[in-house]
Amino acid sequence: MMLRRNQGRARRAVVGTVVVTAFSSLVLTGCGAGGGATSSGEDSLTVLVEAGGHGELQPIADQFTKDTGTEVTFVELPYDGLYNRLNSEFGSGALSFDVAALDAIWLPTFAEALTPLDDLFTSEVTDDLFPALVTEAQVGDHFVGMPAWTNSEILYYRADLFSDPTQQADFRAQYGYDLAPPTTWEQYADVAQFFTQDTDGDGQVDLYGTDVKGAVETEYLATLSQAGAKDMVVGADGSVSLGDDASLEALDFYTSLLPYAPSGAAQLDWAGAQNLFNQGQLAMMRFWAHAYRQVPADSPVAGDIGVAPMIGGPGGVAGVPGAWYLSVPAATPKSEKALEFVQYAYDHNELSVDTALGLASRISVIEKYENEPGYENYGPLLATLNAPGTIPRPATEQWQQIVDSVLIPLIQKAVVPGADNQALLDDAKIQTEEILGQ
Repeated sequence: MMLRRNQGRARRAVVGTVVVTAFSSLVLTGCGAGGGATSSGEDSLTVLVEAGGHGELQPIADQFTKDTGTEVTFVELPYDGLYNRLNSEFGSGALSFDVAALDAIWLPTFAEALTPLDDLFTSEVTDDLFPALVTEAQVGDHFVGMPAWTNSEILYYRADLFSDPTQQADFRAQYGYDLAPPTTWEQYADVAQFFTQDTDGDGQVDLYGTDVKGAVETEYLATLSQAGAKDMVVGADGSVSLGDDASLEALDFYTSLLPYAPSGAAQLDWAGAQNLFNQGQLAMMRFWAHAYRQVPADSPVAGDIGVAPMIGGPGGVAGVPGAWYLSVPAATPKSEKALEFVQYAYDHNELSVDTALGLASRISVIEKYENEPGYENYGPLLATLNAPGTIPRPATEQWQQIVDSVLIPLIQKAVVPGADNQALLDDAKIQTEEILGQ
């Protein structure tokens, strides 16, 4: 889940290469588990997981134990703690786990320390996974992670406001077309402007059309793809696209929504935006699909929330896939059992549907439930992840450093009134090239 990705980070990319190099030597010299700290007994596995994702895997583990007799123990850690544990244990070779749930952006960093999963990626499997997830799972010549669940931003809107006859009439009078969940940048801007209102007549705006998130990067990256960018900042050849026409068009649209959003955009993150919407202060937001299940029962908007696919720009609809992958460390002495669990998790992906987050990774699973009550977010998620413009983040070990040192500061500066977006992008390109060693 992408929420935790932006709530505090260690500086990870700097040490990633060290991990892979150190671990490669351990594998080549046949050091095995490098300490043998994994769970004891042939009929047991230890799975390392981020705390928020544990719930997605628990039903699968329970059924796996019933079917195979293998006990599965979870070690759950906060997002940064998980990365640090992986970094430390891969570096030392003293493993305490047999399977790990990895954020997509970590796969390039740890790829050489992971068991190739090529045999698991049959044509039947890849046909049932979103194209971006298949691309993301492969680092170099090998698949190193099997998608366990995925996510993307979709459009959330206040259904009570959109269905109100007075609002509908007023919108048509002002904009010349019917009020409906927007599908394009232009419609989104119109609706955001329209719903920025003083609803209680005290002379102060108390309802905003949207939010603008300055403290996270992913929403701008989705906008970048919507603008028609074919590469997400860094191309396969290492070229950096920041500063080109698409990146400027995306940033200009992103910041054009500031007049229709609450103040304090530079510090607004995922948790803050979700809170604003749940409090009834926003008419629309672009947010992760899992949040559909997280609206408090006492929220003023509970029961009045509509969902639709992510909006599109000149390049069409696009989101950023927020997938997590199950990977097997190359040094575990239980690789056969670990691979069996990874395959089992794919085969029984449907068991993750009835969980707190309700996320899955297989197209067939999401399609099965998209028309069921309570799963209204599945159709928009399916449409967004299947959109041609939805592409994965670049497979570079320096990606997290680029996010922390370049992209978030870029966005935070851009949401300040009067910012020169072109100059900011040009400077960001230089910084990114320096990180990549160009």
